[in-house]
Amino acid sequence: MKTPNSVCVYCGSSSQVADVHKAAAHALGAGLAERGIRLVYGGGRVGLMGIVADAAIAAHGEVVGIIPEHLQSMEVGHTGLAELVVVDGMHTRKRIMVERSDAFIVLPGGMGTLDEMFEVLTWKQLRLHDKPVVIVDVEGYWAPLVALIDHMIDGGFVKPAHRGLFSVVTRVEEVFAALERAPDPVLPPETKWL
Repeated sequence: MKTPNSVCVYCGSSSQVADVHKAAAHALGAGLAERGIRLVYGGGRVGLMGIVADAAIAAHGEVVGIIPEHLQSMEVGHTGLAELVVVDGMHTRKRIMVERSDAFIVLPGGMGTLDEMFEVLTWKQLRLHDKPVVIVDVEGYWAPLVALIDHMIDGGFVKPAHRGLFSVVTRVEEVFAALERAPDPVLPPETKWL
């Protein structure tokens, strides 16, 4: 794939995580900015979300946040972004994040990150998009999830070909090579989202 213009990053909003995850978020934000790739993310200033955004901003990158009103009203929205889009709810947030991104990177996170990742994978399975999805398995964080997907394949609930809906890397430095190896999207840009 040619270098994407915009990459959506899904990651946790907790700050109570290991330093290795914080370092990965920082490295990813800086790496996107250094390559001139716009960061699209959930708009928060806390946890890994805040770290990835701050690192991109510090490296003079463009950062776009998409945040629902109920989170913005709790004052968790980042105030230093190039653009902060406040939307009516979570469904709208996720749709706009997908529409404004050429690829997706998944850092460690919690239930919200799982929700976002599985929705974008399901949409890809249903051919609503064919953009790359790269999971960053920092220190084996996502290994149980990948094993679960393999178990679902073994059980016949997921087609073996769908294991190719995403790629897995173990270090942030490998993300950009994984994006380069991904095929260019072929679905028309007017594809509509759920």
